Amino acid sequence: MENNFYQPFDREFLEERQGSDYRTFFQRDRDRIIHSSALRRLQAKTQVFLSGEYDFYRTRLTHSIEVAQIGRSICNHLLHASDDLSDDFFIDPDLVEAICLAHDLGHPPFGHAGEHTLHQVMLPYGGFEGNAQTLRVLTEIIYPNGVHRMGMKPTRALMDGVLKYKTLIGQLENPERYFLYDDQKQYLDFVFDGQPFPASLKPGKSLNKFRSVECQIMDWADDTAYSLNDIIDCVQARFINRERLENWGKAQQLSKLESNKLEAMIRTVSEGKVGRTFSRRIGDFITASHLEKRENFMSSRTHRYGYQLVIDADVLEEANLYKRIAADIVFSSAQQQQLIYKWNHILQRLFASFYENYWPHDPHCLKLLPEVTHRRVLDISDEAQRIRTICDHIAGMTDRFAIRTYKRLFDPGFGSIGDLI
Repeated sequence: MENNFYQPFDREFLEERQGSDYRTFFQRDRDRIIHSSALRRLQAKTQVFLSGEYDFYRTRLTHSIEVAQIGRSICNHLLHASDDLSDDFFIDPDLVEAICLAHDLGHPPFGHAGEHTLHQVMLPYGGFEGNAQTLRVLTEIIYPNGVHRMGMKPTRALMDGVLKYKTLIGQLENPERYFLYDDQKQYLDFVFDGQPFPASLKPGKSLNKFRSVECQIMDWADDTAYSLNDIIDCVQARFINRERLENWGKAQQLSKLESNKLEAMIRTVSEGKVGRTFSRRIGDFITASHLEKRENFMSSRTHRYGYQLVIDADVLEEANLYKRIAADIVFSSAQQQQLIYKWNHILQRLFASFYENYWPHDPHCLKLLPEVTHRRVLDISDEAQRIRTICDHIAGMTDRFAIRTYKRLFDPGFGSIGDLI
C-alpha cells in the first residue's frame, strides 16, 4: 500500500542513483547509513564518557541506535494516536530511523568538547558545527563518487530531516553553534527547491526552529535518550549520587514539578533503581508527543511541513531538568573539565601539525595523513578547501585514533616504523 504522506518531491535524490530494488527510497537511505564507515566509527566516539573506558557506558553509536528505536516508536505512537494519520498516510518510520542513525555522524572525537575546539581552530575557514558536518558527511564524504563526491546521494526528506539548523555561519555576527557552512547553501536550495525563506524566518533561532516533522521527531528522540539514558550512565559512573543531588537542589530555584522530580530521583538513586525507573520513563516521553496541523510556505509542497510535533509541557520540563543536572554535576565537574582540557590540547596540536605541514602548497611536504587523504589534500589548490579536508579527517577520527595519532607525532617513546598511522 502506497504511503500518501510523501510525494515525489520528498523522494527526489540530491543526485540520481543507479538502479532500484525491492526497498523503498527511505529504506535505501537507512541501509546506506547502516553500512557506512561513518556510522561504525561512532562505536569509538565519546557520548558522555571516553569510549572504551568501560564496556557498559554508552558511545555515540549505542546512543544513535537508542535514538533510532525511540524515533520509530514515536512514529508508531503517532499513527495510533492521531486522527490525521492512517494506514496509507503516515510518517515513515524507516525515514525517521535513517535520520536518527545519521544525526551524530558529523560529531568529532571527544564529544561536544571536540566540537568546540574544532570550531575555534576553523573559524578563519568557515567554522565547525556537528550538525553541519553531518550534512557534509551525507552529501560529500561517505560513498565518494569521483570528482563531484556527492556522498550517498540522499533523498530530499533525509537531508531535510538532519537539518536541525538552517542558518548559514555567514549570517551570524558571533557564531558559536547552530549553523551550516556557507558553501552548504546549495543543499538548502535543494531541500527547499530554491524557494526563499519568508521574512518572518530570520537567520538564527527563528529559522533554526523551522523543521520538518521528521526532524522534530529525531530531536525529541535525541532529547529523550540524552536526558534519560545518559543520566543512567552518570549514576553508574558514580558522578551522580544522593549527596550531590541534594546539594545541587539546595542551590537551585526549582518549580514544584522540578522539586518533585528531583526528590523522586534522589529516592531512586538511594534505592539503586535508576536503570529500571529511567528506562520505563522512555515510554512516557514517547506518548507525551502529539501532532498539530500547521501552515507555512512549505506546507503546500509537502506534508512534512504540514504538521508540528508538540510535547506535553510537564514532560518537557522534566527532560530539561535532567539535562541541567547532567550539565552541572557531571560536565562541570573537575574530573570532566580536566579531561576536556586534555582533549582540547590533543585536537589543537593535531590540527596545528597538519595545518603547518599542508598549508603551503608543497607537493614534497611530509606525509602526515594517510595515503588517500594526503593525495586528496595535495590535489586541492584552494586553501580553505584544503584546510576543510584536513578538518574532515580529524572530525572523522575516533577517540582512541586521535590519541594514538597524537602520541605518534609528539611522544618520543611511542610508535615504530612498523605501526600503521
